[in-house]
Amino acid sequence: MLRLVGYGHPDAMRLIEEVQAEYVVRHGGPDETPLDPLMFEPPEGSFFVGYARDAPVATGAWRRSGVVALGTTVTAEIKRMYVAPAARGRGLARRMLAGLEASAAAHGFEVVVLETGLNQPEAIALYETSGYVPVPPFGHYRDSPLSRCYAKRLPTTGAVS
Repeated sequence: MLRLVGYGHPDAMRLIEEVQAEYVVRHGGPDETPLDPLMFEPPEGSFFVGYARDAPVATGAWRRSGVVALGTTVTAEIKRMYVAPAARGRGLARRMLAGLEASAAAHGFEVVVLETGLNQPEAIALYETSGYVPVPPFGHYRDSPLSRCYAKRLPTTGAVS
């Protein structure tokens, strides 16, 4: 089950600490992308925690981006996608991703964008099998040779962003 929570929610904070620790192992340091918690407050963004048997096991968020991708600037960026190791392999990342896409579309965004790294091959596989296509680099890590950026067009909902 996905629950919309504030960025500072205790379950969100615990899982953010876990993903940052994983980035240290995979990339040699935490994600240093500048983030303001207000970026994840509707209608500018949303932050979700995924629960399994009432335990927090996944996070995902989106925020207004403005990055030009697939011919539009009406874009939202996916951030903080993470599934705890003990909960992996159950399709939770795919459900979180679909939930983020649906939420961004409901807020009127046309395209979602995201950045990931070469040291996260399972994330790349998830995005590519979910219809994401490579786009030119953007964001904090745009000059990193280990960074990969993707985008996906969202279904039109008629909502206004």
